[in-house]
Amino acid sequence: MLRVFHLHYRVPVSSITCRIYLSKMSTASSPIRPKFISVEGGDIYSRSKLDGIRFRLISYNILAQVYVKSSLFPHSPSPCLKWKTRSQEILTVLKNLDADFFCLQEVDEYDGFYKTNMDSYGYSSIYIQRSGQKRDGCGIFYKNNCAELLIEEAVEYNDLVNSIPDESILYSDKQSDTLLSGTKVADVKKGSSLKNTPADRGDPNDPRVRLKRDCVGIMAAFIFKDPFHHVVIVANTHLYWDPEWADVKLAQAKYLLSRLAQFKTLVSDRFDCAPSVFVAGDFNSIPGDMVYQYLVSGNTSKPIGECLEELPIPLSSVYAFTRGEPPFTNCTPDFTNTLDYIFFSPSVNIKPVSFLELPELDSPDVVGGLPNNNHPSDHLPIGAEFAITWE
Repeated sequence: MLRVFHLHYRVPVSSITCRIYLSKMSTASSPIRPKFISVEGGDIYSRSKLDGIRFRLISYNILAQVYVKSSLFPHSPSPCLKWKTRSQEILTVLKNLDADFFCLQEVDEYDGFYKTNMDSYGYSSIYIQRSGQKRDGCGIFYKNNCAELLIEEAVEYNDLVNSIPDESILYSDKQSDTLLSGTKVADVKKGSSLKNTPADRGDPNDPRVRLKRDCVGIMAAFIFKDPFHHVVIVANTHLYWDPEWADVKLAQAKYLLSRLAQFKTLVSDRFDCAPSVFVAGDFNSIPGDMVYQYLVSGNTSKPIGECLEELPIPLSSVYAFTRGEPPFTNCTPDFTNTLDYIFFSPSVNIKPVSFLELPELDSPDVVGGLPNNNHPSDHLPIGAEFAITWE
């Protein structure tokens, strides 16, 4: 789907888990306000001036309300799960972060809540709902006094069904069972994976059913208004959750980069520019697994250096580039690990200058698991500030 404008990896328990305290209630009554930390060190309270464009990009799985059930989050204080409370706390988090671009996943109240409220904060937005009967989707919110939308395109991973009989896109079931080291089949039923039941999966022996997971993404080109007109492409996605179906996630990742490369060519030709590329989302993949390795290197095999593929677009994870991947971005008593990433395509005129601070495993605001009084989602927002200089 193309529009032109005229000017919950649900993985098993890892060795890293949140410690559960007897008291599930936090003394805090409002969301934590994270800070941006300079790559060189030190807190950033205000944006310093420099020659070029400076902007903040946040990726955040906000936890769709349709998935919020007390049976799935028994560790969470009951008031934290109610929509009236959560919705306002999510808005507070977004307002405090003051990003130029928000890539949000699991947005299920877009028309009735987020679009209007974010518009009142000065954000325009684009959105794609998941395929089938799913109620949530992915949205990109951008400051309309900072950037202007040029063109957008939807990515529906159900289109992969049309790739059958191209068997190269899928690995065997046996391979997919062992893609993630340390994965135990029993573990996938725990934690946030409970949002998706076995009935959601269908017949694993039918490749068309296997690929039809109703997952989506969205990508768009924006032009900055000043200090100079530079075009950026921002993509936002949410890949399939099940660790036993890692081959499907890998197929989705490959399809995303293939579509992104085509979109970049389209934007370059139509607007006579060399756009910068940023990709964010919940990839439902932990650092080092096959999806992650493919995205950053083209390597789809555990042994480094084997099965290398030429990536349609080279990517680097902003956290790995600046400070190393965080120990977790998703935290529940049954699962704690990193699932969310912001990637950028490196070039001489792009420099990450700061990253959003994340809590430590023993931080009081995360003990016992999320959501809680400090964090309205089971995921944490991640973010980075980039500087783009004139070529």
